[in-house]
Amino acid sequence: MSQPKTDVLKNTPTDHKVHDLIKNRWSPRKFADTPVSNTDLQSLFEAGRWAASSNNFQPWHIVWGVKGSESYDRIMDVLVEFNQGWAKNAPVLLLGVFDKKTPDGKDNFHALHDLGQFAANMAIQAQSMGIALHQMAGVDHEKAKKEFKFPDTFHVATAIAVGYYGGELDEVPEDLRSEETKERSRKKQEEFTYNGDYVDRAHVDKD
Repeated sequence: MSQPKTDVLKNTPTDHKVHDLIKNRWSPRKFADTPVSNTDLQSLFEAGRWAASSNNFQPWHIVWGVKGSESYDRIMDVLVEFNQGWAKNAPVLLLGVFDKKTPDGKDNFHALHDLGQFAANMAIQAQSMGIALHQMAGVDHEKAKKEFKFPDTFHVATAIAVGYYGGELDEVPEDLRSEETKERSRKKQEEFTYNGDYVDRAHVDKD
């Protein structure tokens, strides 16, 4: 297993020490021509399989397709047009889906969180293999649910482009190329962590 080559790493200005698998992970819109094999995918899905899950319900479901296949084209067809413009660069496309109900028919308020755990596990496994994931909210959720014949209690939450780091910048739509090269950024910990009561810091007067 390998890390991405240095020419595809982004500067990540962390404030505290984190593992390189987390620090170096990012979400490109271009990918190398290297195929993502079934063995690769099985490793990613296995990592997701062992994610934490409330009551071990494991409410996640994954639709996948390799470029050139009917499944890939069907997934592409349910992406919003904006994402179709660059997702065609990905060797593999996925849909992340969850069941909103528990096995006994109650609302599962943790199902989306559990799908997120699955995707996070998969992303770290992918990073260890030099594979990038780009997760997308831009999916026609109802169209996707009908297209892939999921029951009413299921929700198609996200799409994911999968491929090895690499590729050429001119493969990305011109208005998105700066996103491929700019420094990554995140909110400071102080903006979202609370050792006590919640404070809406956006509305706190500052001297």
